[in-house]
Order: sequence, then structure tokens, then C-alpha cells
Amino acid sequence: MTRTPSLPLSLARGAATSPFKRAGRPGATLPSDRPRLPAVPVAPGPLAAYRRICGFTGPDALPVTYPHVLAFPLAMRLMTRRRFPLPVTGLVHTWIEITAHEVLHPSDPLELMVHAEELSPHRRGTEVTVVTEARRAGKLVWESRSGYLSRHATRTGTAPAAPAPPAGETASLPAVAEWRLPADLGRRYGAASGDRNPIHLYPLTARLFGFPRAIAHGMWTVARCLAEAPRPHLVHSVRADFRAPVLLPGTVTYASDGAAFQLRDGDRVHLTGTAAARPAER
Repeated sequence: MTRTPSLPLSLARGAATSPFKRAGRPGATLPSDRPRLPAVPVAPGPLAAYRRICGFTGPDALPVTYPHVLAFPLAMRLMTRRRFPLPVTGLVHTWIEITAHEVLHPSDPLELMVHAEELSPHRRGTEVTVVTEARRAGKLVWESRSGYLSRHATRTGTAPAAPAPPAGETASLPAVAEWRLPADLGRRYGAASGDRNPIHLYPLTARLFGFPRAIAHGMWTVARCLAEAPRPHLVHSVRADFRAPVLLPGTVTYASDGAAFQLRDGDRVHLTGTAAARPAER
């Protein structure tokens, strides 16, 4: 593949093929495709817009979440192919793990590749793990693993319960800031990231998929929290779990103890996560 796939085209293909797919089908297998994009430097305009909407400032390093944004069109192309067993319509991003093996910069030409790794039973349906890799001069410098859930009826007792969160994850972290999120946040982030999924854009398009209003992108919530880290350019390891959608407009509380973080609204937790940073260079 020589150019970035069109996200709108992938979404349209997903909408057309989803009615013919049945999640939870016995014997379902994942395609072995590993779509990739050749190494090119990051386009400065979209990156600047992304940094602004997510709140990244400071050193001119690539935000640790940005390779996921760059590779998302590849992931969507993979998940909307006919051979992919889950319908993309209604697919929910449930968690993400990111490991940056090196500090990346906008001038670094990154080769991107994605593949689907496993199908797992979930108490609410079937979950697929999608792996994204970024290489510089052939060396693996960044990688992520994401869980996407296709919700469907399951037989009682056949699907395992959701894993318990790590100790302390559900404890209330100290509040750091309160953020008022505008109604157009999804459209603004979509313009910066290219992810214009209808659930994030307008109340009407969100209601078509069962949401009362547009919801914030999960990856925006992660990036916005990481931008508040003491040294976001040095963050190299992230785990985030998406607990509940953030309705727009809305007000949320960002809470953190330095390593763990949360996004919540009263007693309702939308996002939990942990992040680790490299020691600052002397």
C-alpha cells in the first residue's frame, strides 16, 4: 500500500458489509493480512492541529498516541474487509496498551503496519485484539494493542467475566482539573485525526447508533489526559481502559496521582489508565 486508505470509504464499506457478518460465529478466523504504509515523515499541519486539540505543548516530540492516529486508517481498512469476522458497525474500543521503545520526532519517517491477533470471548460478546507497529529504518520503535468489542448475546456461563481491574484502579484519585467539553469537540478532533465516525459528530448521527448525543473520541480522552502528565514527551508506556462514553457537551473531572489517571463525572468513571515516563535527560 503506497498511500493512506480513505477512512470515509472504509466506514462506508463497513456499513455495507456489517449486515452480512455474525459476531460469535463458531470457528470464525481472522484474516492474515498485514496492511502497511511505507515510511514517510509526519505531515506538520495535521500534527499541529492534533497537538492543539489534545493539549500537547512543550518539546517537539511526537505525542505517544499519535502513531495510533496515523495507523488508524490501516486498522479500519483491515476491520472492514469481507474476511474480517466481526461487523464494524457498533464495534466498541474497550482498551489500549502503548509502548514507545524510543522517543519519536515529527521528522522520523515511520513505516506503519497493523494486524488482527486474536478473537476472545467476552461476557458481552466477542473481542478482537488489533496490533499496530511503527518502524524506523526497519527497527520497531513503537507498538500498541487495542481491544475492540462486538456486542452480541452470549450463552450463560460460556463467556468469561470481564477481568478485574488492577488493584487501586477503581479507587478515587485526587481531582486535578475540570474540563468543559464543547458540543463540537468530536468534529474538531475528527478534523485533526481523520476519524469522522458519525457517533462523534452530531446528536442526530449519534442517535442512529444508540447514543443520546455525540460522544467524545476515546483516543481524545486518553491523549488529553496524557498531555497533562509532567513530562508527556517522555511517556513510553500507557494502559487505558474505556469504561463509559463521554457525552458532548459535558463536564468531566481529570484526576491523577502522577502515574494513574481517571476521567470521571461524579461517581461515573469514563476512563482509567496508567502511564510511565522515561527519566528526564540531564
